[in-house]
Amino acid sequence: MLELGRPSHVFDLDKIHGGMDVRWGRKGETLKLLNGNTVELDETVGVIADEQHIESLAGIMGGDSTAVTLDTTNIYLEAAFWWPDSIRGRSRKYNFSTDAGHRFERGVDYATTVEHIERITQLVLDICGGEAGPVDDQIVNVPKREPVKMRVSRANRIIGIKVEADEIAQIFTRLGLTFERDGDTFSVMPPSYRFDIEIEEDLIEEVARIYGFEKIPARPPVATSEMLSTNETQRSIHVIRHALAARDYAETVNFSFVDAEWEQDFAGNDKPVRLLNPIASQLSVMRTTLFGSLINVLRTNLNRRAADRVRVFEAGRVFLHDPSIKAGELTVEGFAQPKMIGGLAYGPAFEEQWGVQTRVVDYFDVKGDLEAVLAPAVARFVKAEHPALHPGRSARIELNGRAVGWIGELHPRWMQKYDLPHAPILFEIEAEALMQRVLPTPTDVSKFPPVRRDIAVVVDQKIEVQALLDELQKAQSEEACKTVQKVALFDEFRPKSNTSGGLAAHEKSLAFRVTLQDTGGTLQDETVDLAIQTLVERLARVYGARLRG
Repeated sequence: MLELGRPSHVFDLDKIHGGMDVRWGRKGETLKLLNGNTVELDETVGVIADEQHIESLAGIMGGDSTAVTLDTTNIYLEAAFWWPDSIRGRSRKYNFSTDAGHRFERGVDYATTVEHIERITQLVLDICGGEAGPVDDQIVNVPKREPVKMRVSRANRIIGIKVEADEIAQIFTRLGLTFERDGDTFSVMPPSYRFDIEIEEDLIEEVARIYGFEKIPARPPVATSEMLSTNETQRSIHVIRHALAARDYAETVNFSFVDAEWEQDFAGNDKPVRLLNPIASQLSVMRTTLFGSLINVLRTNLNRRAADRVRVFEAGRVFLHDPSIKAGELTVEGFAQPKMIGGLAYGPAFEEQWGVQTRVVDYFDVKGDLEAVLAPAVARFVKAEHPALHPGRSARIELNGRAVGWIGELHPRWMQKYDLPHAPILFEIEAEALMQRVLPTPTDVSKFPPVRRDIAVVVDQKIEVQALLDELQKAQSEEACKTVQKVALFDEFRPKSNTSGGLAAHEKSLAFRVTLQDTGGTLQDETVDLAIQTLVERLARVYGARLRG
């Protein structure tokens, strides 16, 4: 093999039953190899078999049943050409590699197989003695090499310097390549041992290699410079990275394949995309969420006591089953690969210092970070449940009426399972949603002072604050409320007993600050009172709200 570049195999002839057959394997068949492993075969693997058993894995490794031992007296020599496509990837499928497979999957010389057998026979006879039998040469479906044309002008343009046609002819001659020359066009017949010569660029590479890379000067490219227009409504992923880094998050990079248990715990996914050949048993599936990777980073830091305060994020793809996806240049049929931005915050909200009281980071801290990165877009945080998150401390993130991500505190069950002293706050959002940016619209600043009024209403505790804010937003379309510029919640009160604050146990009090302003003149009390009355009546009509006494 080392002398001629072609692997070969030696069988113990007395252990072969009948004739030898080269065929594809069949599902359910097994073979014990020379390395002691027993592998299961299928229709994609070539084998050599006799009338009773499979004796060898074609082009990769021989079988144990016909192995040569110190007691062997009769041998059968085999040398072959195997198509590279029939060998490529097969040994990796069984988690091992061989010198034979390494060479066959790259292509060996198919024209000197008989000479190879004769050379091995000579060595055996010289060293061991004995008597040689006849050569059985079977030629079936060997490659047919076609001439490859190369233009001198094309070679000079790609190499970047002028190489004369006569010098190119000398290079081909020195390489042992037979060619015909028609002016400045060479037609080269690749030898049987050169599987790497198939297209014009392969010949140009040979010319540059023999001519000498050191003779090719390094010149800057000559190209016209053109100022390209930028899309101001689209931010790059790098801008998002910098924005999160500015919020004190450090970027991490993790494998896209994860532990199957993470997918079950953090995504409720019992049918993930499985890898046919994972690099490790605990990295056997493609992830559908970034949560598992982020929590693993947190655990690594805590186990090594690298930090008590952890802020990390990752920009990476997840992999989802989606029958609507068609095969394309950057897509795989049946699988969606959206890019997501995930983040995790754990430990104190701020670094320890004298000016700020120490407290643990909470949902609202991370929500504020996410809102800052989303700005100027305004997202809605809708109460919802996620397999990885605390059912009462999590929300679905919606942008323009579409669900784009999740935020919340880690579920207590997983906090206990993964041995975390405190619950981290996590978020995951589509990168596309963060990259979209609405252009600001200029408005005139009113010359007249704003008026602020507070409204305190009592509603049932089941009614969400966002629902009231949405209703107040709708009210601004009415003529009486056209001067309302802003409505913000600034206080919430829930009774601790049936008599607390004059509220029933099932009620809560919400206080809103309303800002009114007119660009045409100073607001009159009648206008302000009418607007406030309209807002209160709308809340009373839709949600049964009443003013708090």
